[in-house]
Amino acid sequence: MQVRLSASWTDPGGKLWAPGDTIDVDAVTLAELEEQGMVEEPEGQSGGSGETTTTSSSTSTAGKPTDPKKIGPGPGAPPADSTGD
Repeated sequence: MQVRLSASWTDPGGKLWAPGDTIDVDAVTLAELEEQGMVEEPEGQSGGSGETTTTSSSTSTAGKPTDPKKIGPGPGAPPADSTGD
């Protein structure tokens, strides 16, 4: 998903992004950026709504909330068939 940065940020690949840049990130990176207060919020919107700001006209999902059913477990999660025994 695409978000607009409110502060400078260096991505995991080492590229430096400036405030106001629109970047494409995964859900985990988005959560980390939001936690650090580095993502701009649309005017009149409080945090936690599930919507993001974007300026890209090529993004057809702009402004739509994230479907919780499409968010999977993190990389450290146990296998789905694990019973915990």
